[in-house]
Amino acid sequence: MTDVAPESDAPVEDGNAKPYSVSELAFALKRTLEDAYGFVRLRGEISKVTHHSNGHVYLTLEDERAAIDGVVWKGQVRGLGIRPEQGLEVIVTGKITAYPAGSRYQIVIETMEAAGVGALLAQLEKLKARLQAEGLFEAARKRPLPSMPEVVGVITSPTGAVIRDILHRIRDRWPCRVVVWPVVVQGGAAAAQVIQAIEGFNRLDGSGAMPRPDILIVARGGGSVEDLWPFNDEGLARAAAASAIPLISAVGHETDTTLIDFVSDRRAPTPTAAAEMATPVLVELKALTADFQRRLVRCAGRAIEERRTRLVSAGRGLPRPGDLLALASQRFDHASSRLGAGLERNVAVHRVALVHVAGRLSPGLLD
Repeated sequence: MTDVAPESDAPVEDGNAKPYSVSELAFALKRTLEDAYGFVRLRGEISKVTHHSNGHVYLTLEDERAAIDGVVWKGQVRGLGIRPEQGLEVIVTGKITAYPAGSRYQIVIETMEAAGVGALLAQLEKLKARLQAEGLFEAARKRPLPSMPEVVGVITSPTGAVIRDILHRIRDRWPCRVVVWPVVVQGGAAAAQVIQAIEGFNRLDGSGAMPRPDILIVARGGGSVEDLWPFNDEGLARAAAASAIPLISAVGHETDTTLIDFVSDRRAPTPTAAAEMATPVLVELKALTADFQRRLVRCAGRAIEERRTRLVSAGRGLPRPGDLLALASQRFDHASSRLGAGLERNVAVHRVALVHVAGRLSPGLLD
């Protein structure tokens, strides 16, 4: 067997290795790191975060013995599952690369998630406190729900028991149109799709084929904290708070609470309860209307009878018509009885005057 010396990339001059330039070595190390660690999953605590004006995020991950710099490029920031904050323990995925200008290595982060439920809840409490300080939870800014909606918009998964329960409940209660905006309700894309649905419904003006809903329902079934986490997204909370259409959140079971519950106009314990909040019961309204009609007839009858009684009572205090006309009738009778004799005396007086004048008249005088 013959030993063969390994080949080397570096050319040999006079028995010595050719010296690298600084740039050659730096970029060679960069390629080596990227080839060896093209994809890594890393757990650590964020010790500092810098949000650059260009949209990139620079941070440092550390544990009790070491630290590594990390960067999230602008295009990946919106896709992160959580917001990077100092002190948060996270699990990130990405690739290891080198920064030749500074002779240091770093991780280019593609995804980020909180390491455990405790970290998630800690981040949620900080976000909740910040939004509450901005007044997004105030009862004064919540809009009243329409009493008799013509169009109900539902934002949920198009498959599963949730949408079936909502449609069935609304169909039993109230004749209206239901418009479903299908979204995924779990995973990294859920929050962005729900935001798009809320903003899309609000952009409708009712002039096209798609009607503008009078009320919105955002719903999904129960699940773990991680399953419901997209509904704790800050962007989703702000979109729900900014919605001009009244919004009901029905996320999870009655014991589940997410950030969208605090900013929505009404929180429902279940999707079925959300359908009941959004719509009245037609049968009950008909019965109520019939009861109002019966009460109106009874009230009108009592009002007429009351006024009739008051009129009769007032009439008893007035003099009788015969008494009012008796004196005038008597005067009329007296005058009428004297009318005949007066006319005769008047004729007699005029007759005497005529005779007196007629004696002095002759045909010649008249001629």
